[in-house]
Amino acid sequence: MLGALIFVAIAGLAWFAGLRGRNTVLALAVPWLSVVLLKSQMPDAWLARQFGGDIRHWLVTGMIGGLVILYRVGLRKLRGLATEPSVPEAAPQSDGMSDPELDRYARHLVLREIGGPGQMRLRDARVLVVGAGGLGSPVGLYLAAAGVGEICLADDDIVDLSNLQRQVIFRNDQQGEPKAEAAAENLLKLNPHIHAHTWPHRITEESAKMIASYDLVIDGTDSYASRDAINRACVAAGVPLLAGAIAQWEGQVTLYDPAHGGPCFSCLFPQEPAPGNAPPCAEAGVVGALPGVIGSILALEAIKYLTGAGQGLDGRMLIFDGLYGETRMITIAPRPDCSVCGGTAPG
Repeated sequence: MLGALIFVAIAGLAWFAGLRGRNTVLALAVPWLSVVLLKSQMPDAWLARQFGGDIRHWLVTGMIGGLVILYRVGLRKLRGLATEPSVPEAAPQSDGMSDPELDRYARHLVLREIGGPGQMRLRDARVLVVGAGGLGSPVGLYLAAAGVGEICLADDDIVDLSNLQRQVIFRNDQQGEPKAEAAAENLLKLNPHIHAHTWPHRITEESAKMIASYDLVIDGTDSYASRDAINRACVAAGVPLLAGAIAQWEGQVTLYDPAHGGPCFSCLFPQEPAPGNAPPCAEAGVVGALPGVIGSILALEAIKYLTGAGQGLDGRMLIFDGLYGETRMITIAPRPDCSVCGGTAPG
């Protein structure tokens, strides 16, 4: 009886502390292993008797638990065998905006650069956000709040406690959940008038067919390999790529659009940096508010691009230094010998 109460208490504490998935399994596996060792070495000890049954019962219980875990892992792996996501039909929309939508987007509607036509362009837009992490969090939240009609979140990771310092789209009780699903759930709670769906896998160079169905791709990943693959797929699909990057206190944002004469990612970064020169945030660190700043700029540039407002960042890169509160703008151009886009600028 004492043993059962101990395991119930551990499970309850894990739930109360917000542990999910593999963290909960670890919290239960350690005491189970301790009981098995105790019963195998000192089966007649008082403490061993408090856990009831003999070692065979505990081994069978562990095997059942292991089979359940393997079953869940197997299901996740099977979902990962698909090579392309099925692109769902956009949520049915009426010709005009409902009264709740008019109230929700009122501040957009009075802007001369957006107005009713621009808001309808946002509602008809389809945006793929790659990476539901530090940058994807504010991007997703602001695009959903702005009324972007369809948002696809592509991410194959799960929510971890270390994410919550900067990935503001997630709640503490969502630890252990797939990031894409948790983020999509929160976007729909923010704005029920949009359509949010997920692609819980990595975007590769072979994803061009899927990417071609979107109006804009936003890259919030943090490795050269991922950015290069996303860029190649966007170039092949002819879809513009709005990209952000962060490290420690600095960030940058630009729009890669070689289909309209601009450079692509490979024009600027044709080779992977030497080991240690561009470490990911997990190694280099990042101040928690920086992804919010850069992610908000990404969302702003996406709204401008989709509505046709203002001047975008095609052919330019915005660099932000959060430690000293400075920004600067540099001009970027296609590279004629680029092996990905071939330097497609006219003239």
